Amino acid sequence: MINKLKHYSIKEKKDSGNWILIDAEGQTLGRMASNIAMFLMGKNKPSYISNDITGDFVVLINASKVKVTGKKYFDKEYITHTTRPGSTKIRKFSNLIDTNPEYIVNKAVKGMLPKNKLSAKMLKRLKIYPGSEHPHQAQICLLYTSPSPRDRTR
Repeated sequence: MINKLKHYSIKEKKDSGNWILIDAEGQTLGRMASNIAMFLMGKNKPSYISNDITGDFVVLINASKVKVTGKKYFDKEYITHTTRPGSTKIRKFSNLIDTNPEYIVNKAVKGMLPKNKLSAKMLKRLKIYPGSEHPHQAQICLLYTSPSPRDRTR
């Protein structure tokens, strides 16, 4: 007789995740965005399931102090188009980091999330602030510090 394997499915929980505070000062944009995407998806938890939101809320402060490597500070461009003729807008990273740093981080994290219906819900759990002031002090329960480059092994 063949025993069937039982399907394991995580029950929907009442708590909607922890709140993680990340300081972007001095962090590289891409590495920071991939860590944020991991927290939003919930891949850092043993209860991760791909078809449900098991991730945490992320509060990012000092978004205007994020850094990029190489010539990206002057050469990186963000292109938007509204599908109307002549509506293409090209904005440089160096201009956006002063005026709208939330857009830069949001776009980087959005590109690292899965391309499905859950990605918009995951992205709503990301709160970005250009300075160190934020209104979520009561919810914060974890402070994430990025590992230093010396801690990484190749």
